[in-house]
Amino acid sequence: MKYAVELYFDPETEEKMTSLARRVADEGLSTRFLEYGTRPHLTLACFNDVDESRCIRLLQQFAGTHGQLPAYIGSVGMFNDTRTIFAAPVMHSAMYRIQRELHECMAEFDTKGWEWYLPERWAPHCTLALAGDDGEEAFLKASELILRGFRKMAGRFVAVGLVKVTLPVEEVYTALLGQ
Repeated sequence: MKYAVELYFDPETEEKMTSLARRVADEGLSTRFLEYGTRPHLTLACFNDVDESRCIRLLQQFAGTHGQLPAYIGSVGMFNDTRTIFAAPVMHSAMYRIQRELHECMAEFDTKGWEWYLPERWAPHCTLALAGDDGEEAFLKASELILRGFRKMAGRFVAVGLVKVTLPVEEVYTALLGQ
C-alpha cells in the first residue's frame, strides 16, 4: 500500500483551491482530481508502506512539536508529462525545514521511487487538475481556465495528515499543528 503525509491549509484557503478544481470539473474538462476525493494539500512525503499505528504515533508527536506555518500561494504551474495543473507555494525556510524534519521523523519507512518528495528534491505543489487522461485540448482549456481564475493568496498550513494513496484517497489520520 502506498501512503503520503500531506500538509493541509486553513479552511478558507482550502475552499479557494477547491473552487478552482471544481470549475475545471464543472466545465467538463477534467474530473479526475475530484474523483480522488482528497483535500487541497502539499505532499510532504510518500512511502511505499508504513506500519499505520506506528506512523500515527510519530505523526502525533511531530504535529505537537511543529506550529502552523504561513502559506503563500503565488503562481500556477504544470507537469507537462502527466498533464497535472497546480498552484505553487512561495517557499520559505520553515517549509523546507518541516519537510526535512518530517522525513527524519519517518526515516524508518520506505521512500524509494518517490524522489520528487525527498528533501533537496521536493517539488511542492497543490494539484488542481489531473488532465492526463483527458486529451490535449482538455488540458489546454483547463490550464487557461485556472490561469484566468487564479489569484495570489495568503493563508496558513494548519494540519498534517496520513493518507492511503487509493482511488478515492483514504484519510487515515489528521493532526493539527502545534497541538
